[in-house]
Amino acid sequence: MTLDISSAPIASDTTDHAPPDTAAAPPVRPAFLLRDLAASLVVFLVAVPFSLGIALATGAPLTSGLVAAAVGGLVVGLLGGTPLQVSGPSAALTVIVAGLIAQFGWQVTCAVTVVAGLLQLLLGSLKVARAALAVSPAVVHGMLAGVGLSIAIAQLHVVLGGSPQSSALANLLALPGQLSVPHLPALAVGAVAVAVLCGWPRLGRLPGTAGRVGSALARVPAALVAVAAGTGLSIGLGLSLARVELPAWAEHDLASAPSLAVFVQHWPVLLTAVLTVTAVASVESLLSAVAVDRMTHSSGDLNRELRGQGAANLLSGLLGGLPVAGGAVRSTANIRAGAATRRSAALHGLWVALAALTLVGGLRRIPLAALAALVLVVGIQMVSFAHIRRVHRHREFPVYLTTVLGVVLLGVPLGVLLGGSVAALLALYRLTRAHVDVSEESDGSYLVRTHGPLTFAAVPRLSRALALIPAGARVTVAHDGSFLDHAAYEQVHTWRVGHQAGGGRVAVLTERHDDEVLDPDGTVRAGSSPGPHRCRAWTPWGGHHCIEQSHEDPHGRLLDGVRGFQQHTAPLVRHELARLAREGQTPSQLFLTCADSRLVTSMITHSGPGDLFTVRNIGNLVPAPYEPGAADDSVAAAVQYAVEVLEVRSITICGHSGCGAMKALLDGVHERPGPPTPLARWLRNGRGSLARLKRAPAEFAGRPVIDLAEQLCITNVVQQLDQLLANPAVERRVNAGTLRLVGMYFDFATAQAYVLDRERGRFVSVSEEEHDERPVAA
Repeated sequence: MTLDISSAPIASDTTDHAPPDTAAAPPVRPAFLLRDLAASLVVFLVAVPFSLGIALATGAPLTSGLVAAAVGGLVVGLLGGTPLQVSGPSAALTVIVAGLIAQFGWQVTCAVTVVAGLLQLLLGSLKVARAALAVSPAVVHGMLAGVGLSIAIAQLHVVLGGSPQSSALANLLALPGQLSVPHLPALAVGAVAVAVLCGWPRLGRLPGTAGRVGSALARVPAALVAVAAGTGLSIGLGLSLARVELPAWAEHDLASAPSLAVFVQHWPVLLTAVLTVTAVASVESLLSAVAVDRMTHSSGDLNRELRGQGAANLLSGLLGGLPVAGGAVRSTANIRAGAATRRSAALHGLWVALAALTLVGGLRRIPLAALAALVLVVGIQMVSFAHIRRVHRHREFPVYLTTVLGVVLLGVPLGVLLGGSVAALLALYRLTRAHVDVSEESDGSYLVRTHGPLTFAAVPRLSRALALIPAGARVTVAHDGSFLDHAAYEQVHTWRVGHQAGGGRVAVLTERHDDEVLDPDGTVRAGSSPGPHRCRAWTPWGGHHCIEQSHEDPHGRLLDGVRGFQQHTAPLVRHELARLAREGQTPSQLFLTCADSRLVTSMITHSGPGDLFTVRNIGNLVPAPYEPGAADDSVAAAVQYAVEVLEVRSITICGHSGCGAMKALLDGVHERPGPPTPLARWLRNGRGSLARLKRAPAEFAGRPVIDLAEQLCITNVVQQLDQLLANPAVERRVNAGTLRLVGMYFDFATAQAYVLDRERGRFVSVSEEEHDERPVAA
């Protein structure tokens, strides 16, 4: 279980995607109802064995897992703020709940769940859900990995026919003895279940007909097949094994609630437990909700989601269920099964409740070793190598490792506290550490680049770097605009005065966000700014909030931007631009995209001068040769020049969400009676896309399309790639294997790019986890 883990039509070019469901009840549409029904059955088949396995791992009555799944599905499904998220018993809380049951018993644990639910309701009402997302991802993923390792080690004892100890460390120490005397029937059932869990999803990768059959079979959840296989093996061979015990509901009777004396006597420990359950369940649910929103390109209400989770935990605790949290495993299964509204999650909860009441006889035949094997695999999967690589790239692996070891050796609360402390110390270290680089330019001048905040702690490093510069040299000091305290300013100022006194020249380039700015000539201007806004050049654009666009002369704002470039950016890129002026352009790619002002090619491709040969037009269209009344030689000329003269190695056609040209095609602008306008004539180049939309519309691999306009946007990319191949120069290079054609789509609402996978015939998202994948050549 990992956290890495439909819509209203777009009304205008600037409208964001609406969520697939709003606060009101979703509309009853037969197509949506059928999709929700099918998805709910898939999630139900995933949830039943998973819920029983989590209950087994905690030492709680196995019925409690089904109660949590049913309540989570029904309550959060109907009340939550992320319609397609599915909630149920949480694997991340397994270690915490197991410790509570071992120390205080099941009834006290249920009371802790009730109080945690009340606290979640309070936090959701106070609208602080966003604050939960401030936790370092390295701490969150480290906690999940530590919990996963603890679960896996404990359940390995059950698979071997033994019983888990009270802590992960004790389980590790007892493991050699358990391995020396395994219970062979339990081990055989567990091995079969693990083999099915690992091999079942890979059936679709078999070649030929076997692969097609395997793909069909793989739609059945692997967890269900694994538990069924283990159960069938144990019954078929008549193995004597411990099996599921579903206690009578008397064990959940509220009349047997613990006495108040228990809470008074142990209130510090129980308060810590309540806060821990609240924090872990809330963070897991909210992070999962954010992941679901990204997958569905929607925008949920996190505060409402937190209130829904609180109501579910309150009811689950009262009914004798495990703590509830949103889960990426169930939610991903729900989305991939085609769920359209929140009804799918609620229906899944209804099916779980019916199964708990009517399938008791069948559930009691399941051997515990099969459930333990399921939870063991889930625990191992919680240690995500994708998360480890990402954490390592962001230089936060010490935080991750500390949290993992802390959770395994000390428990979840102390492990998270230890990991959070290391994260805070690491952040403090980075906030006070600056980099100073000195390089000699080709013209004999020196460039001093400073990165990060220049504080008193960086003065010795800054002083040593400046001392390396020979007297009399021309120097440019480029500060990245981060914090500059008084001590660092005095150091730069004193050195500049001394260097200029020795015959040198110094230009200090910086832009402060306070009242003091250094000019390139070294003078200090109070409260100065190069223009009407203070967005620093060549940094991520923060949005329109820093410019009063409605009260400002656009031409004046443009000139202010040019002045800012000349003052701040030109000295930094002049050397590279001079090289390009001498050597000429040698771009490796032709990038053909729409003229939409929201699509900034250099930003979404992380490219700079000389990287892309760019062609932009309305609708990113490639006029087909010999198209009557719609041909245009400008695009063909640019393509020919790029392919034959510049010899680019790839051509990318990039569409985008909310494209006005695609909406105009759907509205029939190009077919209106009367003399055609230039726009109408141009849009006729998109008639092939409309025809393809009817016979073979394009799709996404990981999510449904938002509406017909979005489907036309991605279908248009595929069609324009085909029309591009009609260019003889392109066709020759593609056939020779020296040119690659790439289809791309960019969604503004989520800042997410997709590339066309020709083998799958679908658009797949470009993410950090998939950074090693490459789009397939046309």
